[in-house]
Amino acid sequence: MFFTGDSSGRKRVDLGGRSSKERDRNVLLEQTRFERQKRLGLKKQIAAAIIIQKCFRGRKCVEKERSKIRREFINNFGECHLKFDLNCFSPQSTFLRHLLFFFQTSNQGDFYILVETCQKLLQSIKDGGDLISIIANKEYKENHAVVDNRLRQLSYFCIQAVHQNRNELKEQLLMGANLSSMPAIILLETIFTLTSPRLPWGNNIMDALIRKNVFSMLRDLILCGTDSQKSMGSLRAVSSMEHVIIAFASYKGHGHSYNPALNFTTQILSIPLLWHRFPYLKEVITGELSLHYVTEWAQCLHSNAIDFPGDVSPEFPGYACLLGNLLETAGDSLSQSSCSHNMAVDFAIVTSYLMGMLPSKNVSLQDYENDIAIDGESIDGESIKHLNSSLEKQIKNAVDPFLLENLVNSLFKDSMHNIHSLDGKLNDFEFIAINAICLFLYATFGILLPERIMTVLAYRTEIVQILWNFISRCHSNQQWEFFSKFASFLPVEAPGWLLPLSVFCPIYKHMLMIVDNEEFYEQEKPISLKDIRCLIVILRQILWELLWLNSGNSMALQKGPSLNSNKLSLDGVKNKVKFVTSELLSQLQDWNNRRQFTPFSDFHVQEAVDESFFFQGSIESPKVQDLLRLAPFLVPFTSRVKIFISQLSAARQSVGDHSTLSRRRFKIRRNQIFEDAYSVLRSLPEDELRGMIRVSFINEFGAEEAGIDGGGIFKDFMENVTRSGFDIQYGLFKETTDHLQYPNPGSGMIHEDHLQYFHFLGTVLGKAMLEGILVDIPFATFFLSKLKQKYNYLNDLPSLDPELYRHLLFLKNYTGDVSNLELYFVIVNNDYGEQREEELISGGKNVRVTKENVITFIHLVANYRLNTQIRNQSLHFLRGFQQLIKKEWIDMFNEHEIQLLISGSIDGMDVADLRLNTHYNGGYHENDEYIEMFWEIVKEMSSDNQKKFLKFVTGCSRGPLLGFKYLEPTFCIQRTSPADVNEIIVFRLPTSATCLNLLKLPPYRSKDQLQEKLLYAINAEAGFDLS
Repeated sequence: MFFTGDSSGRKRVDLGGRSSKERDRNVLLEQTRFERQKRLGLKKQIAAAIIIQKCFRGRKCVEKERSKIRREFINNFGECHLKFDLNCFSPQSTFLRHLLFFFQTSNQGDFYILVETCQKLLQSIKDGGDLISIIANKEYKENHAVVDNRLRQLSYFCIQAVHQNRNELKEQLLMGANLSSMPAIILLETIFTLTSPRLPWGNNIMDALIRKNVFSMLRDLILCGTDSQKSMGSLRAVSSMEHVIIAFASYKGHGHSYNPALNFTTQILSIPLLWHRFPYLKEVITGELSLHYVTEWAQCLHSNAIDFPGDVSPEFPGYACLLGNLLETAGDSLSQSSCSHNMAVDFAIVTSYLMGMLPSKNVSLQDYENDIAIDGESIDGESIKHLNSSLEKQIKNAVDPFLLENLVNSLFKDSMHNIHSLDGKLNDFEFIAINAICLFLYATFGILLPERIMTVLAYRTEIVQILWNFISRCHSNQQWEFFSKFASFLPVEAPGWLLPLSVFCPIYKHMLMIVDNEEFYEQEKPISLKDIRCLIVILRQILWELLWLNSGNSMALQKGPSLNSNKLSLDGVKNKVKFVTSELLSQLQDWNNRRQFTPFSDFHVQEAVDESFFFQGSIESPKVQDLLRLAPFLVPFTSRVKIFISQLSAARQSVGDHSTLSRRRFKIRRNQIFEDAYSVLRSLPEDELRGMIRVSFINEFGAEEAGIDGGGIFKDFMENVTRSGFDIQYGLFKETTDHLQYPNPGSGMIHEDHLQYFHFLGTVLGKAMLEGILVDIPFATFFLSKLKQKYNYLNDLPSLDPELYRHLLFLKNYTGDVSNLELYFVIVNNDYGEQREEELISGGKNVRVTKENVITFIHLVANYRLNTQIRNQSLHFLRGFQQLIKKEWIDMFNEHEIQLLISGSIDGMDVADLRLNTHYNGGYHENDEYIEMFWEIVKEMSSDNQKKFLKFVTGCSRGPLLGFKYLEPTFCIQRTSPADVNEIIVFRLPTSATCLNLLKLPPYRSKDQLQEKLLYAINAEAGFDLS
């Protein structure tokens, strides 16, 4: 009963609550399951071993039987020179049955037996034999199953034999079919013969071979044969390979669609420069066949079943080769009467997809516009990265006028009657056609310089009218949202106006650079002025939405679809539309400035007038800066001027008043003001030019004039320097017939250092603008465009030489034979009696102007007069100007607005505005009788005297650009003597302190006396000696 110390007999308890019997049962079940799986695995191993053994024994038996049949065949028919006749091809003969049973492509003996058999068959046909009679003994219907099976095998063995031995046969693969003794040619000609669609079994053999990836084998053969023919140049004779490819290309059976990755389009048409190797194939496939394969590939594209074979090399990607081959045949194919609307749509979609996969040349629209006609030479732009030069040339040259014309005609041939109608709703066909052409052209603009095709689109198609009709009707009917339903390349949320505007804007802008004033204003081509006013409203709303309401952070253009996506980048298209829309609106604003056809306010957005916008602009908000950089015309001029003034003020404050120049003065001789200013200022670094500069004048007697320069003397100095430097008598500038100034092309004949003078004058003008000093110099518009680094075109020529412009228009509209006028691509300069001929193009003196090149000649002449002959002078002037005025500041304004920034309003002094913004001191007040007399006298002054008065009191003959509210310091009239002044003091003249904009006015007794003294003071031209 008592514990003895032994615990072995104690009962063990499972804390999990399970009994020992339950534990033993689970172990047993697990062990049983394991053994059962082991037995099952063993059975599978045994079954697999049996199958392997069966296959091995079967293969051994087949090989044994093949060897046996091969020996019997050799014994019966021979090995090198077969002993057989035409009866051997009949269904009852064992010849073909045995040959097809033992044939192996790796066996050289079998290969030569096959070649000799095919040679015998071809020779029999050549000798006049009937192939059906030879093969089926005129009993084809009864034996068609056996015959078809044998011929399918024979055809496949022929192509397989050539493919297997392609490295040994590569020199024969692309030889002419007339060399009938070559093994490769014999086998290929046999395939071509047996697959003839005229034979009852032809289509069956085609289908069977296509299922067995014949296109993949043909691709390998073409590439292998091409390598061996590189040094032989292009082939002249039609090869047997070309015969076979033509036969398969002409077949439209169901076999093509079994595997999209192995069809004719993907395997054969993606071979580099295919038509250069097979020109006859190009003739055959051009037309309906080409569009058939485009449609077939479009179906694969919609199902995302696209898989290209391996690239021949990195510089020959398959998609680029396919694109080049499709484009090269497209012009002829689209011109066929059988080309339907749907075929043209499929072509546009497929080529857009392929072009979107090409690496972009990444050139902005502004870049190519600036590169169009430098010295009359067209620039091709960057090459497409990583592509072979021949392939790149094929793609670029294929997008030619013929292709573009036929594509537009094919897409819109059923809706041409609606082009000039702005009524009615758009149907699905028009939506799809617009979608297709916009996709194609958008992709084309991404890889080619648009200038190459813009003129064709503008003048040889009606694409501008078509797109404007579409845009106008969509805007009127508010149907934009339906467009995205058809835009399979854009996300569903994409606005419907995106793609049409991305294409319409650059084409129409290009037209505006080419048309003349008569065409635009009088003939109203290609769009009426009424429609242009509507267009301005549409573009303004869209641009404001993109830049302000829905502005994004990224402005980088993105690439189009990739191998894994057929979607265009929505952000990329939006950014492109921002650029092209702003450029078109800017161009339309230029036309409106030349001759107004719509109110200037039509370009403005009212939301950009409020104070919050000005505040954001003054603190350089990125959103405002993007708007001012891309579309400054949306912001009213006064708002932009306020921002500009704030930028100038910030620039001056950043320098401060502590520069070394503020502690010393420059002495300037009045009778040598330009030369002294040039010698003093040209050596100053940029930061000191931005700072405060003080001068003192030396009069004609060598004495220093009275007065301390607090800013007023410097204003007088700047005005006199600009008057001297820009004086046409000095020889640096010339005048147009409208007395507008531009650089003298012959300035180098007068001044040896003329380019340095232009740089200095640019700096002087920049300094005047920085300090808010207006100078009375009217510049020609085409010269002001150089401050924006813009090129001038034909429609700018009237501002320089109206007579030359009329002569060029006469030449443009000349109905006779232009070549009889004996004009050549040269232009004659007559500077100071010296005549010089300049060639407009290389070798131009030997190139006669004809009907074909007269338009080019006209634009080259305009380019020379407006750009080339003043290039060096303008470039140096611009460099000096941009030392002090940033390009982004001046880019906010057009040429006419820049003239206002330089010279102020031409309307003269606003006396009421000056009186409203005047302070009084020394006892004067606004209602004082002397003040009333003073303002009456100023108001009655002539315009010249008003300018002299302004110069007398402020140092500048023009008031602030936005009015005297912005005059700093505020204009003040100060009484110079107390009320009980004696009569002697009254006879003193009025004086001024221009640095303070202060007029010191004695209290004269009468209005006549005040007028006499005031006019005498402002006309004395005594410098600062009256201060």
